[in-house]
Amino acid sequence: MPWSNQSGGGGPWGQRGGSGGGKSPWGSGGPQGNGSPPDLEDILRRSQDRLKDFIPGGSMGGRGLIVLLLGVIAVWLLTGFYTVRPNEVGINMIFGRYDGQSSEGLSYNYPYPIGRVIKPNVTAQQRVEVGYRSTPTGQGRARDVIEESLMLTADENIVDIDFDAVWQINPARPQDYVFNLQNPDGTIKSVAESAMREVIGRRNIQAILTTEQASVAQEVRQIMQEALDAYGAGVLINVVQLQAVQPPSDVRQAFFDVNAAQQDAVRVQNEAGAFASRVVPEARGEAARTVQQAEGYREQSVADATGQA
Repeated sequence: MPWSNQSGGGGPWGQRGGSGGGKSPWGSGGPQGNGSPPDLEDILRRSQDRLKDFIPGGSMGGRGLIVLLLGVIAVWLLTGFYTVRPNEVGINMIFGRYDGQSSEGLSYNYPYPIGRVIKPNVTAQQRVEVGYRSTPTGQGRARDVIEESLMLTADENIVDIDFDAVWQINPARPQDYVFNLQNPDGTIKSVAESAMREVIGRRNIQAILTTEQASVAQEVRQIMQEALDAYGAGVLINVVQLQAVQPPSDVRQAFFDVNAAQQDAVRVQNEAGAFASRVVPEARGEAARTVQQAEGYREQSVADATGQA
């Protein structure tokens, strides 16, 4: 054969047989003895010897296996203990279903994968921004988002409103927040924008820019809370804050000019009214004096004519 050589090897891996000098690709010496594969019982026996160190009594009998199994179960059960912090509420679940709450302190639930615990922070104040985006550092000029901020008023004007809503998880219904809201910030922002458009659409622009901003914020907060309660969101809206209320930037100067002209017109009307209030009584008094003088002159003239007769 092509792989035969002068040393008398019987194959490409070198010598075979029990002489101990043969080589193989799996290591030196090849199979021991008569070339048979490793004994399976020998492998199992060695594995048992290695496990004896972990079994009380050094035996792999039935009792040892039971002790090992009980130890594993005990460790698994201990993983069910958990701690709830003062600002949290524990939401217990069993096989993915809600199974009650736990308050501050040490509590227990079935370990994973049977049980699971979610611990939302129910005191943290969170904020959604509508109409603008603040900088990450909180410093510098905020970026305007006109597709959210431009809104139509009742008198068919457009107003640019930037505002935010401060919210937190409802401590009385945290399970609603956990199970019903997949995107809390997105949902709350959509509700806030919709509520603001509804309120702005019922008011004239002049009132929105001047006297009714506080009532606008309060009404928006109320509408948001009612909508989120109807959704079962488990969220409390604490406050709505108007950050900027003004005409759109491209017509802002024209609006200010018109507003200034209107204010000038009101000022002139007020001045005219004040002038009329002062002059009319004076004119009436002068007319009354003139009438009295005429009456006196007439009476004097009549008396003089009677005396001469």
